[in-house]
Amino acid sequence: MKRFAAIGVAVAVGLSAFGTAHAEDNDVVEIGYFNWSDALFTSHVAEYIVTEKMGHEVEMTKADPAAVYQAVASGDLDFHTDAWLPDTHSDYFDRTAGKVVNLGPVYSRASLGWVVPDYVSKDKLSSIEDLKNEDVMEMLDGKIIGIGPGAGLTRLSKKAMDEYGLKDMGYNLVISSGSGMTAALKRAINNEEPIVVTGWKPHWKFGRWDLRYIDDPKGTLGSIERADIVARTGFYREFPDVFEMLDRMTIPLDQVQKGMDKGEQTDYEQAAEWYVKNHPKLVNYWVTGEM
Repeated sequence: MKRFAAIGVAVAVGLSAFGTAHAEDNDVVEIGYFNWSDALFTSHVAEYIVTEKMGHEVEMTKADPAAVYQAVASGDLDFHTDAWLPDTHSDYFDRTAGKVVNLGPVYSRASLGWVVPDYVSKDKLSSIEDLKNEDVMEMLDGKIIGIGPGAGLTRLSKKAMDEYGLKDMGYNLVISSGSGMTAALKRAINNEEPIVVTGWKPHWKFGRWDLRYIDDPKGTLGSIERADIVARTGFYREFPDVFEMLDRMTIPLDQVQKGMDKGEQTDYEQAAEWYVKNHPKLVNYWVTGEM
């Protein structure tokens, strides 16, 4: 999971991509975003509304999280839509305190966990503790399908393997990638086979298939978070209409996942247009403040 991977790109390098400071061109709304599915969807929804519904010109800039946070704080970008708080992005957010304005969550109840298809019987597998059953271990061939080695979810999953005694039993956390994990999940679902994968919400797989988390009674994999919209100070004075729209913009988690799935199957520009056109009353409230 990229949002939990270590960031190795220097902020100074990332900032070089942003060009001139915002103050030199204050007629254009500058949106920063990360190359993560949820950020791609929510930022493109914001971009579509600001251009098509509000009549502003928009420029989109993609970079790593550290660079985007710093660029918003310095005024080179106006806002981004994917501040994972209170824990995951706390370091980035704390470094920019006093230089940015938090407009609140664009979605909430983000979470990490181990995931199974819904057809896997809850009587057999509803908790990580159930993995200790030898029949369940045999059913899964002793494998938990993971993602990349540098991801925070992988680190937490290794911790769960130890704390629940699964490693000692002979379970193997299969290190893969985000795409490798979803490919394994797709194969299992196509054959209606049991599988456990490491996962997170929001993710497009929850919009495509019927899945569920299994319980984590020890709380090893963390708790719920939210994704906040963060803007530069002074943005409200220059674009009060956009600021107020963003302040009202909230998308339910299940709709974020459906939009992410749409984006993966087409592209995120089309997914944003599809979402806006299919939620006219909600979007009108964001733009006008009128119910």
